[in-house]
Amino acid sequence: MVENTIIIGSGPAGLSAAIYLSREGFNPLLICGSAQGGQLMLTTAVENMPGFPDGIDGPELIERMRKQAEKFGTRFVNEDVVDVDFSLRPFKVRTASNEYEANAVIVATGANSRMLGIESEQRLLGHGVSTCATCDSPFYKNKDIAVIGGGDTAMEDSLFSTRFCRSVTIIHRRDSFRASKVMQEKVLSNPKIKVIWNTEVVEILGEKSVTGIRLKDNSGKLTDMPIEGVFLAIGHVPATGFLKGKLKLDDQGYIVTKEEVLTEIEGVYVAGDNADKFYRQAGTASSSGIKAALRVREYFQNMQK
Repeated sequence: MVENTIIIGSGPAGLSAAIYLSREGFNPLLICGSAQGGQLMLTTAVENMPGFPDGIDGPELIERMRKQAEKFGTRFVNEDVVDVDFSLRPFKVRTASNEYEANAVIVATGANSRMLGIESEQRLLGHGVSTCATCDSPFYKNKDIAVIGGGDTAMEDSLFSTRFCRSVTIIHRRDSFRASKVMQEKVLSNPKIKVIWNTEVVEILGEKSVTGIRLKDNSGKLTDMPIEGVFLAIGHVPATGFLKGKLKLDDQGYIVTKEEVLTEIEGVYVAGDNADKFYRQAGTASSSGIKAALRVREYFQNMQK
């Protein structure tokens, strides 16, 4: 059986595309992946999604979107895509146990935040540990927080957090930032931001919520620092490993697009954080999923002419 459209990924981008396509009768098949729901599944509260004045938990938002897509006829399979073949039509999408064919594909696999690799960050993720300062800084009004990283994202997160937090401490393992000179100057001149150089976080302290971090400097000296929030800003990894040689990727692994959702292959579209290295918001991912769905509709309409 050749599917009309296959959507790869079950975060807000993939689910938004599914809602639009299924409502219009395209009967899409959505391959969820093992990390179902994307990064919203790690978010305890979403307060900036339009339509939810009291906020909503990330997993609940994903569940509502999934039910909406199911209501209109989206079908779901809980498998990971391991390979694709876009060289022939119909396109082939392979999982570990099945091969699917489709006339159109939307790749909405998202991106994963780089983590420190310590047990406590996983345990406290969503309870004081966050990978999105833009999303979560407002929860830390008049509190002391730390930002981990030294690139532009860390600078942007630190500056944004000063709008809400009492103090922001940047922890950086080197003696200089990788960020642009302009961003560095803004950070270093902000009185609410201080920097601890040549130091790494080896432990995040707290049982049910963050109470502090354990730092180790270049000499090996350990120091505990009391804080209430930790923002990881050490980069993202787009979930595009299976696409190498199949679609054009940049040097960081992000899918190269035209007009936001188009690829070099007609009938293959992209949505969400696997192509967006700047915004990385649920709302913008959802928006790109809608755009990809509308492009799929246009693609099939043109085929019928």
